[in-house]
Amino acid sequence: MFKIDVYDMHWLYELRNKEEDLCLHGHAIAFIGTKKLEYDATVSATALYLLKSLTENHIMNEDNQMLPCCGFFLMADEALENITIIGCCNGIDWSIIHEGENIKLILEDGYQTIIPLHQYKKEVFAFADKVEAFYKASPPRKLPKDEFDKNGYITFWKEWHRRRTQ
Repeated sequence: MFKIDVYDMHWLYELRNKEEDLCLHGHAIAFIGTKKLEYDATVSATALYLLKSLTENHIMNEDNQMLPCCGFFLMADEALENITIIGCCNGIDWSIIHEGENIKLILEDGYQTIIPLHQYKKEVFAFADKVEAFYKASPPRKLPKDEFDKNGYITFWKEWHRRRTQ
């Protein structure tokens, strides 16, 4: 079994101009087999990481956390096709391994579960769609004036939509 959802989505409370917050935050809850994981995460990063995991393995502790504390630095590749999100080292992580038409999820304590890829994909799409709906219902984000930061945000959504339609 794999289920993931998010509650209490919000922009950073301490920002006076919330339209400048490009990263969506919320309380994420993931059920992996019989285990429940909860974390106040940067759920916009989680959604993109989950979308990436539909076609790529994710090995815990090698890159980002699946439920990251933050994702404040968006770095686009040279082709402006893919994004690297950098944050702090806090969060909750697990591995996602493709095995044919199945996905193996492995937690830090070694617990494992295997689910069909089509079920995993359905759950990932539902989570990503919920996060994107919050963006769409919010006032438009203010693009950064800095070209590097602006390209990062634009590329984030470009990669998101490409992976969401796969």
